[in-house]
Amino acid sequence: MARLRVEAKTQPEFRARLKDADPELAGLLKKELARQRGTIELIASENFTSRAVLEAAASVLTNKYAEGYPGARYYGGCEVVDEVETLAIGRCKQLFGAEHVNVQPHSGSTANQAVYFAELAMGDAILAMKLDHGGHLTHGLKVNFSGRFYHVHSYGLDRESGRLDYDRIEEIARERQPQLIIAGASAYPRRIDFDRFAGIARSVGARLMVDMAHIAGLVAAGLHPDPVAVSDYVTTTTHKTLAGPRSGVIICRQKYARNIDKAIFPGLQGGPLMHIIAAKAACFKLAATAEFRQRQKQTVANAAMLAGRLQEGGIQLVSGGTDNHLMLADLTDIGITGIEAENRLEEVGITVNKNPVPFDPLPPTVTSGIRIGTPAVTTRGFREAEMEEVAAIILAALGRRVTAADKKRLRRRVTELLAAFPLYPNL
Repeated sequence: MARLRVEAKTQPEFRARLKDADPELAGLLKKELARQRGTIELIASENFTSRAVLEAAASVLTNKYAEGYPGARYYGGCEVVDEVETLAIGRCKQLFGAEHVNVQPHSGSTANQAVYFAELAMGDAILAMKLDHGGHLTHGLKVNFSGRFYHVHSYGLDRESGRLDYDRIEEIARERQPQLIIAGASAYPRRIDFDRFAGIARSVGARLMVDMAHIAGLVAAGLHPDPVAVSDYVTTTTHKTLAGPRSGVIICRQKYARNIDKAIFPGLQGGPLMHIIAAKAACFKLAATAEFRQRQKQTVANAAMLAGRLQEGGIQLVSGGTDNHLMLADLTDIGITGIEAENRLEEVGITVNKNPVPFDPLPPTVTSGIRIGTPAVTTRGFREAEMEEVAAIILAALGRRVTAADKKRLRRRVTELLAAFPLYPNL
């Protein structure tokens, strides 16, 4: 014991807290915490995770290498992490009624890639939503692996309604005969008819993959049509409406389990991030609670309130509103670009992201629109009354004659609003 105490004394850097070991980095983390506390977060793909998830993600499981799967690892000492991963898998199965779950993907992009590797050969045809109509870059963007490795055909939104045209999607599927059809989006404000997608896939002999990364929390709460029962594969992230760690998950039918598991390991990844898998387990447990379901209901209610007030203020929304947690604002009529709106709102303490609108004439670095979502502010405690104030601030900030003095006043309003909703007060 004496020898161990001596050795411990020779390793002060091992015991030092971050603020002492690396003050520069600790200062940046403190700065980011202050930014999050002092900002109205309206990026639709962001959320604030729970203290429990933060603790799991920062746990000693980061020390453990665990290549393989529970009961079949390539390293010793995996008896505890086997239990952790099995717990995460079981909770996810129960939450979504899944036959098979793989919780090892490091991200949603990796999850999507694994499905392609399991299901397709290089050059096979995919049918997916256009990126500038609300799809995701891993759904076939030319510079992404999905667009480089596979022959991609696209469907988009109806120009008049701003909604998915399922009859046209079926026409394209019959014409192009894809091996895989992808449903799901990053910027689509309406419910998606997964039953119709499944019927289209069956009619052309294709598999159906649903990327529910954005809406997973709504699906878990029963507030959006469920893709799991009707799809061959479902992929998701865990950090959006699910409010978990930044990571991915694959859900599939049991008959595809072996190929999916092989595609993740050893196909795409080595050792899983066991601390993040533990954080997913905590996330799934919380997502099964009545409190979580109520928060998802409030997320949707907040989005509806914000959408209505923005429309009343003269901002056009793609599809005319929202059914879920996000909206896509077309700023053409108010004479401002997406990047200008993003920058102007950030000046007053509101974070959004520039986003193309369907048939956007402007490049993706500029855009004609912004994407707005309510998961993070709802997690923070905002309800309809606060969303009315948020809408008023947004409309004022995007006004044609807003001055520097106006922006300062709006920033004060943001600060006053946030003061009633402290974020991570014990950190």
